[in-house]
Amino acid sequence: MYTTLQTLHSYWAYLVLLFMILSTFNAISGIASKRAFQNRDLRVSLFTLIFSHIQLIIAILLYFSSPYFEMLKNSGMGTVMKDATLRLYLVEHPLMMILAITFITIGFSKHKKKTEDAKKFKTIAIFYGLALLFVLSRIPWNQWFSA
Repeated sequence: MYTTLQTLHSYWAYLVLLFMILSTFNAISGIASKRAFQNRDLRVSLFTLIFSHIQLIIAILLYFSSPYFEMLKNSGMGTVMKDATLRLYLVEHPLMMILAITFITIGFSKHKKKTEDAKKFKTIAIFYGLALLFVLSRIPWNQWFSA
């Protein structure tokens, strides 16, 4: 089960990352071109929200079935914090990804309350952009490209 979840998590991450980039740059281009916020803009940001939440569910299942979590249970948090690899997979990566998904959720929620198109785009650009930075900062790149 762990291997299947890990593969699914890795491949789904490409989809999430693609939509995060699309949403962020779509919002930035919407601001720059001063265009109206349309249904396609809503859909791009909505799909990013949905895909990121599905990724979170996969990640939670993966986290608790991983051998890293077994090491945490057996060794304790002190040991995890001293080991860079364990710290990345058990603390840093999950925390930053949860924060990123939180920013996506807040950004999507806040943009719905805006009445001006420029403010909708600005809200999406800021929150999704921050989420994208968080994700890019804590993707285990060496593991990701070897999968």
